[in-house]
Amino acid sequence: MTYESLDYLYQPSQDVAADLAFLRDVLGARVVFAIEADGTRVAMVELTPTPPYLLLADHLEGERPILVYRVADLAAESQRLEERGRSPERSLEIPQGPCRVFRASGGHRFALYQLIRPDFLGHFEGRLDF
Repeated sequence: MTYESLDYLYQPSQDVAADLAFLRDVLGARVVFAIEADGTRVAMVELTPTPPYLLLADHLEGERPILVYRVADLAAESQRLEERGRSPERSLEIPQGPCRVFRASGGHRFALYQLIRPDFLGHFEGRLDF
């Protein structure tokens, strides 16, 4: 198995503040951060003591979440998927490291990332812009 863990559910949100309030006030989620920058809102909450953690984002298009899996070797895993007919829709850099987003035949979205900055959360944890 080349996937190390499902770390994040990256969920589109039309109203991050309202969704965050529901998760915090009704479900009892712990707010890790709620960041607003350049007209974009992203919030991370913990509903369980272990991953996956939920990220709410107003800039993420569509209605389906992106399941974000950690892999030890992003290049090797991406090549393996490409050999099986799956090309990445996009490559990007997330705070944890390089990331590639893929789409399954049925439309489900998933991403692979390689953790090269394990201390990233310390830079954002506790930041509550909204």
